[in-house]
Amino acid sequence: MPTAVARPLAPNVVLDGPLDGLVAARDFIEPRIDLNGKSVMITGGTGSFGKAFARMVGEQFQPKKVIIFSRDELKQYEMAQEFTAPHMRWFIGDVRDQARLETAMRDVDYVVHAAALKHVPIAEYNPFECIKTNVMGAENVVNAAIRANVKRVVALSTDKAANPINLYGASKLASDKIFVAAEAMSGAEGTRFSVVRYGNVMGSRGSVAPFFQKLAAEGAADLPITDDRMTRFWITLTQGVNFVLSSMEMMKGGEIFVPKIPSLKTTELATAIAPHLPHRVVGIRPGEKLHEVMIGEDDARSTIELLDRYAILPSHDLARREAYLAEGGKLLPDGFSYCSDKNPERLDARGLQALLVQAFGT
Repeated sequence: MPTAVARPLAPNVVLDGPLDGLVAARDFIEPRIDLNGKSVMITGGTGSFGKAFARMVGEQFQPKKVIIFSRDELKQYEMAQEFTAPHMRWFIGDVRDQARLETAMRDVDYVVHAAALKHVPIAEYNPFECIKTNVMGAENVVNAAIRANVKRVVALSTDKAANPINLYGASKLASDKIFVAAEAMSGAEGTRFSVVRYGNVMGSRGSVAPFFQKLAAEGAADLPITDDRMTRFWITLTQGVNFVLSSMEMMKGGEIFVPKIPSLKTTELATAIAPHLPHRVVGIRPGEKLHEVMIGEDDARSTIELLDRYAILPSHDLARREAYLAEGGKLLPDGFSYCSDKNPERLDARGLQALLVQAFGT
């Protein structure tokens, strides 16, 4: 990849790579699926993403129904106390149960598949449970959506699915492959399937950012850092929801959409949250990477670069590739990879503070 001189895009973003057409402070609002009068279902809907998605859809559209599909009755009960709009619906069910999925998907227009077992160490110690939910559950969602004649399905993925080294990442890679292959199963006029893949979500449950905040609030003497070289991609919940809504509108089927988002070192995040606390290196956990990858070199050969995202296409799908190129997409150079340590877009201190404010409101 050619080298470029660093140049500022905005006060909060620095670009030091060869890609052009990047914009600062992306919100991923355009294009946008129209959910007015539509029924949409979210698997795993009581999670951080599901709540943010349901809230945004209720605020910006007049949907016919927003169906929360999950297996935890307590979380559904608690969420129902907050989300009281008449369009909200609540389905107890598990993605391992295809029959229940089919019942929930009756007359549904769009599905967002967010249900997954996501904790890396727990997946390592409970591999069969991880496979049942993340892989077999993905198959059940595909089959149920086709049977119910759902219009479009978007599945949430993770940067850990690219070049995976742990079971969670491997299971999500398998899930991604299932949703991409589902295009052939559904036929030319059937359900359309796509995947969105992004990095750590600022403010979501299980994220390191609220963990650091909690430690600082409790008077910790230091913050634990797995490795002071570690880098990660970061996106806010709002950006993640917007990215799903825009990808759902522009999808042709079979893509894995990857947003152009900034990355930073974990130490920089810790310093921004608690500048008064020293760092204590504790070592990388089993199954954890030093840097994350969202597009590997091999996938890059089948990837189209768009203004604010990438679209990884099935390698054999020349028609979709030509369609994206005709719309202004670009092929990537040989040797390209999208990695958190080589990401041309980095957050500086002000940009990180703005991201934290958006995520936590403080």
